[in-house]
Amino acid sequence: MRLIQYEDILSAARTGGKLFTDGKYMLTPLAKEALKRHNVEILSGGSSMRKIIIAGNWKMNMSNEDAVRLSRAVASGLGDLSSRGRIAVMCPPFTALSSVASSISGSKGLYLGAQNIFYEDKGAYTGEVSADMLISCGCSFCIIGHSERRKYFGETDETVNKRAKKALEKSLTPVICVGETLEERESSRAFNVVKKQITGALQGISKEDIAKVVIAYEPVWAIGTGKTASPEQAQSMHAYIREQIAGLSDGAVAQSVSILYGGSMNPANVKGLLECTDIDGGLIGGASLKAEDFLKLVHFDD
Repeated sequence: MRLIQYEDILSAARTGGKLFTDGKYMLTPLAKEALKRHNVEILSGGSSMRKIIIAGNWKMNMSNEDAVRLSRAVASGLGDLSSRGRIAVMCPPFTALSSVASSISGSKGLYLGAQNIFYEDKGAYTGEVSADMLISCGCSFCIIGHSERRKYFGETDETVNKRAKKALEKSLTPVICVGETLEERESSRAFNVVKKQITGALQGISKEDIAKVVIAYEPVWAIGTGKTASPEQAQSMHAYIREQIAGLSDGAVAQSVSILYGGSMNPANVKGLLECTDIDGGLIGGASLKAEDFLKLVHFDD
């Protein structure tokens, strides 16, 4: 049974007036009051609208041989995810895409993703990889605008937007990363920073295409540090992101977009995070490099 709180009602009121939940629920007294005041409608079937997505970002790790071993181990332990309303995505380095594609072929609910994409189709762009190249390797997803790309390689909101548009044009699902640094959070700028990133990333993208994106909220201060945003901190930002999406499209689109949490998600904290209303999965770093850990995240409620 899900406990619906006052904050859940306020979040739903800001993003279309509908709150989706699975099966039975119970309202706190304050939530009951807010429900009447804000005219929010509670509907069942939240998870049928938004799939749980567990995506592994391998970063610059794994030779081809190691990638094959890991992907085969994950594929053999997943079972049929397609019947459970969730999917898993593996994002190896470019050099291992084809090898991993062959290793996971036939796995239901397991998809291949890339760690980056360029916004031109071809040309004199040494070191870049096009959408068509990714598709030819078997990719369905691509990560765009990861904080490490922003920090080390000059990625900007403008280039994130161009990459996202190219991915959508080619029917790849962009996983658009946003998140604040520790200094930005401590100076009370976290929400403004994320709003700017979301607005920039989705600039000029139609409502229909916004519905096809995935957003990953990754507080930069929690990536690879072992620190994790508390469920309350993460939920607050995820609800805010959904509010921004609603403003750029509408409430129905906002409710359909999966928003993932990234930042040291692991088997010990995954359940608490995924119990939050607006957290729909995770973009996983270190824990995706061990089959046992990644499988525990995918099967977090078993």
